[in-house]
Amino acid sequence: MQRCDTLWTHARLATMRADAAGLGVIEQGAVGVVGDRIVFVGSANDAPEAGRTIDCVGRWITPGLIDCHTHLVHAGSRANEFEARLEGATYEEIARAGGGILSTVTATRAASEAELVASALPRLRQLIGEGVTTVEVKSGYGLTLDDELKMLRAAKALEDLGVRTVRSLLAAHAVPPEHKADPDAYVDLICEQIIPAAQGLAHAVDAYCETIGFSPAQVDRIFAAAKAHGLAVRLHAEQLSNQQGAALAAKHGALSADHLEWLDEAGVAAMAEAGTVAVLLPGAFYFTRETRLPPVAALRAASVPIAIATDCNPGTSPMASILLAMNMGATLFRLTVEECLLGVTRNAACALGLADSIGTIEPGKRADLAIWDVGTLAELVYRIGANPLHARIFGGR
Repeated sequence: MQRCDTLWTHARLATMRADAAGLGVIEQGAVGVVGDRIVFVGSANDAPEAGRTIDCVGRWITPGLIDCHTHLVHAGSRANEFEARLEGATYEEIARAGGGILSTVTATRAASEAELVASALPRLRQLIGEGVTTVEVKSGYGLTLDDELKMLRAAKALEDLGVRTVRSLLAAHAVPPEHKADPDAYVDLICEQIIPAAQGLAHAVDAYCETIGFSPAQVDRIFAAAKAHGLAVRLHAEQLSNQQGAALAAKHGALSADHLEWLDEAGVAAMAEAGTVAVLLPGAFYFTRETRLPPVAALRAASVPIAIATDCNPGTSPMASILLAMNMGATLFRLTVEECLLGVTRNAACALGLADSIGTIEPGKRADLAIWDVGTLAELVYRIGANPLHARIFGGR
């Protein structure tokens, strides 16, 4: 048996393996690592020798948590819009009046790359402090070639903090003011210039398919361009209305469709057939005081994988807590503890196209782990404002 560099022993493991029942729990377990890879998972009694052994004293170990939908990089604040909503304005009214996404665009365009990194660091540190080892980060507040690339570079620079960033080009987030009279010309710019230039920086292309965003026909063009340049796709779909975006995403083999409050049966069926993950964003649902719930029962019945994310953004989910996102998923969407935990580990990895390397504890996977001071895993979902993280392991360190 291969000798390990480090062995974490006397732990309760939630492996999240797809071939195991429930959360794949191993009592009195151990995890052995060589370099940045897991080489042993099993009973502590069967563990190999190791250069360093760490006694977990019965603590729980899960995979490192994954926040698979964020707008972490941005400048400015939209607290004034929060106040306006409290006084009765709707999100759509604010957006049509020049607020919403476009107000953040103004601030982000004015910020330097270094300033964007600096402003994102506190939000990222909070996520890391809750056991997050992988975070998806979207562009989408630049809406020009140079500013979208600036955002993607800032997102990549965040990896210096010891975290994996998965970067999504969201140039199709809103129509910029300079293209208001001709949105299709902006779609041309995205397809012909921004997507090609983002290769090497972006892992995927995202879009906002909505009455105040981009039409299904425009998204179809954008996704065709993305795939032509070897980029995966994901989609903001069915948040405020049913634009059949989830079915469109599934047609393009999208990794995920996100939000989904207005998702219908046809969209569920299309996602199930394509293997597209449903990413639920309870923070935005809560913050905008929405009332239409995503069709969780239909997603379950169709065996569509469900992930949960913070949607950390300045306008509709200014939340940098993956633990709170799980609690909201349970309380607002009636997800089970098991669904919440799988939603920030294995299913979140699937939503990012990284299921082969992260999201579960098994040999060959990256040694990204979180160790918790809890008696039961339900405490990770149940408690509000508490952080029981004992240790975070990223790449075996």
